[in-house]
Amino acid sequence: MTTNGIQTTELVNLPASNVANKRILITGGASGIGAASALLLASRGAKVVIGDLAEELGAAVAKRGQDAGHSITFHKVDVTSGEAVRALFKFATDELGGLDVVINNAGIDHHPAPMHEISEEDFDRNIAVNLKGVWHCMRAAVGCMAPNGGGHVINIASIAGLRSAPLLSAYSAAKHGVMGLTKSAAHEYARVNIRFNAVCPSFIDTPMVQSTMAKMDERAQQATIKASPMRRLGEVDEVAGAIAWLASDESSFMNGHAFTLDGGMLA
Repeated sequence: MTTNGIQTTELVNLPASNVANKRILITGGASGIGAASALLLASRGAKVVIGDLAEELGAAVAKRGQDAGHSITFHKVDVTSGEAVRALFKFATDELGGLDVVINNAGIDHHPAPMHEISEEDFDRNIAVNLKGVWHCMRAAVGCMAPNGGGHVINIASIAGLRSAPLLSAYSAAKHGVMGLTKSAAHEYARVNIRFNAVCPSFIDTPMVQSTMAKMDERAQQATIKASPMRRLGEVDEVAGAIAWLASDESSFMNGHAFTLDGGMLA
């Protein structure tokens, strides 16, 4: 197609990102972004293992993929436990014969509140899941990938890790930490061909975001939706599509990057 004398390509004709036969592990794969990513990647020929604490939901996602003829398996994990994470990675490498991509997506929220009103329990739990859980998985990924020629670790962070997040300070602190881990690891492991990138969504229409918004009054809910110039929440499939591109070799020179999906909030 030609527009104003410039040759362009119809987006509809562009091929989907190629992840065929990629061996991929996804934490937090039982719902939301993790489930959407697992199903999309498996549908494109990747071999996927999902880990999650929600056993029934995770098994249902895996069955949905298997019923469609795709390679997807579930394994229960609590990412706050280093031992449980190591067991997950052993299961995944035994199941898949190695790992090419690890997507660290497991995460939680907390009740929106001013920083001084957040309980110590909520703060500690957010750090344990959203930051230390990612660290456990990054360490395990390096152990699997370094001896086998490298790989790609994709951490699901947030725009709350790039800017302020009023009333979500514990979550924001953890996500800022994820960005620090991502950038540091990107430098440390580039020479052994392991890349680290982060995906930073804004508010996406997931069960976790719906749970957070349910704790807000109507005014705060509308403000959250209208914070994006696009005046809507993002969709899980939009994030999954970006993750699929990152998981492909098309992203091969991207390292240490915050891949932002926010409808223009940070523009």
